Amino acid sequence: MATAPPTGARSSLGERYRVLLEIGRTLTGTLSLDDLYRAIYRETAGILEATGFYIVLYDRKADLARVVFYADRGEESRSEITFQGSDSEVIRAGRSTTVEDRLDSQSVILLGEDDSEVTRSAISAPLIYEGEVIGAISTQSYKPYAYTPEDVELLEGIADLAAIAVENARHINELDRRRREAEQIEEVGRALASSLDFDEVLRKVTASVLDALDADGASVWMMEHRMATCRASNGPIAIPIGTTWDTKGPIYDKLAGERAAFVIEDVGEGPFVPGVLRDVLESGTGIAVPLIVDDEVAGTLLVASARVRGFSEEDVRVLTHLAGQASIALDNARLHQDLQALSMTDPLTGLPNRRHLEVHLDREVAAARRGRSLCMVLFDMNDFKHYNDTLGHIVGDEILRSFAGILNAENRAMNLVARYGGDEFVSVLSETEEDGAVAYLQRVHERLRKDPVLSSHNVSVSSGLAMFDAEEMETPDDLFKLADREMYVEKHTRRRA
Repeated sequence: MATAPPTGARSSLGERYRVLLEIGRTLTGTLSLDDLYRAIYRETAGILEATGFYIVLYDRKADLARVVFYADRGEESRSEITFQGSDSEVIRAGRSTTVEDRLDSQSVILLGEDDSEVTRSAISAPLIYEGEVIGAISTQSYKPYAYTPEDVELLEGIADLAAIAVENARHINELDRRRREAEQIEEVGRALASSLDFDEVLRKVTASVLDALDADGASVWMMEHRMATCRASNGPIAIPIGTTWDTKGPIYDKLAGERAAFVIEDVGEGPFVPGVLRDVLESGTGIAVPLIVDDEVAGTLLVASARVRGFSEEDVRVLTHLAGQASIALDNARLHQDLQALSMTDPLTGLPNRRHLEVHLDREVAAARRGRSLCMVLFDMNDFKHYNDTLGHIVGDEILRSFAGILNAENRAMNLVARYGGDEFVSVLSETEEDGAVAYLQRVHERLRKDPVLSSHNVSVSSGLAMFDAEEMETPDDLFKLADREMYVEKHTRRRA
């Protein structure tokens, strides 16, 4: 909430210096940076004309000055104004400046609502800590010739105190930020380690990144060579799942070659950013870090901001830490997924096994009881023991694999083909009516007659087709019993024929 500045009535020089001592106590005791900026303004406005006022912090390495606080006629505000620090005489030379009139002709930020009424005079003083300029403060007036040399000296005193207070608050805030960051990374690690589901881990990763970096979008891309596919996405600018991206170029070289983070300064102008990403992000800044699983770059973790912003080295470091946690969790989830797949897969044919079939059927029968059509076909190889006894188990295994290949070739994505045991196979046909199941059976038998392995040994199969009837059936066993009876009838008919 904006507040009016205290009345800065002129007082005696002795009184002002006494106030400086009070200012020192106030500033050095303020640890929140936002509260500190407000305190610097209010304390300055208490003894100097400060109808206009701003604080600038300076990054010498980037030569970037950023306005962190300003006030104009009592209206306080945070600001996103940045400029080249070396353009400012106060920052460049590290000494105070005075402008008595015509502020618009000087390298000082003007305050005011329009060109007809802007600040006219100002004094500015550098914030110097341990001999290095870390910023500047400026107090301004809408009147010309508002400041005296004593005022300059007084602002310099405030600036000296403010510099110490700013560095003190920065240090405390950095320690607190690192503590919170360590706690958050530890918490993320626990959360990720608690899940062995691969997709759930991916969702947790993106949610954690959004919280940690205050970003607008986070996504996980799994990579196969240079081609990356979006597997999880979160945030206001979420990327559609399944989006693909050929990372060829500097991004791939950085991620896969150097195994280091890549900062995309401006998505809108980066020549290596694909159109499919630019359509979603339009503009902004991004960071990509590698996800290393089993000592291989398996993917990338991408965080994005909707606006062009300067992600700091600390942001990159935090994201790299999170990527490390995510990599461990993904490695565990992938191992669990592989083990689970092995426990649900028949090793000879590669088809789902009986356990997998039972889990699938429970779900499909529940859907059929709610009205969805469901058919099941039970297959049994005729006289299979004869092939094993006369031709050997190697040929017998080849026959089983060939028939499994036929069933798999005729299978739709929403259906399931499984090896039930021995020489028995099951096809579960979801959302299929009886005529569709009959057509499916005809295609299987036609393929069997044309298969070079099966036809050479005159292999035939018997089958039993069962349609789920919600009025007569309740469980998968009911469906199995009907399919088994139908298959027995066919076998018996074949033997009699």
